Amino acid sequence: MSVSAESVKELLSSENLGDRLRAVNQIRELEPKTAFELIQIAINDKNSRVRYSAVSQMDTLGGQDLDLSLQVLRELLNDPEADVQAAAADCLGALKLHTAFADLEQLYRRSGEWLVQFSIIATLGALGDPRGFELLKEALSSDNGLVQTAAISSLGELGNLAAVPLLTPYATNPDWQVRYRVAQALGNLGGAEAKSVLETLVNDEVEAVAKEAKRALE
Repeated sequence: MSVSAESVKELLSSENLGDRLRAVNQIRELEPKTAFELIQIAINDKNSRVRYSAVSQMDTLGGQDLDLSLQVLRELLNDPEADVQAAAADCLGALKLHTAFADLEQLYRRSGEWLVQFSIIATLGALGDPRGFELLKEALSSDNGLVQTAAISSLGELGNLAAVPLLTPYATNPDWQVRYRVAQALGNLGGAEAKSVLETLVNDEVEAVAKEAKRALE
């Protein structure tokens, strides 16, 4: 049976969870304007799995109406489920909705969920807002290794050369994946100071790190 706006809308109103989840997946087959309208229904679903699946599509559909997307995603930062909050944060960064920076910063500070904090730190690089530098600097000292590595990557994306001396100590971190992220970030940042650190990383004992440092220097 072919997928249409009518058939998807009918599934979205079903009492059966499987039907509603199927509807969210089928929204991907519709043209963007219609898909954006229908995803709003799913975002308000009573089940968190449906809301999560729906909000995860907002990074591609949100461009249909950025003002409405900003409003919707801001509200979802207060969703009772951490994974929905995290997905909303991801989309705010992907859509470069700078107006939501303060919302993301506030949620980072009040949330006790590592997934939410990780998503916010990871999305700050994509958001590209200079105000994110101080929060990323703070996140470098996180007790959570994933949040820490996300901060390293986002500092590289943000492009502020003041990040280079902050990242330099992590070039000797015992975790090779941290060193790999540092090499990536320094390659994105560039400059003489970053080049100096990368020249040491080309001799890293882990091949992946050494290769990434060499690529960054090319």
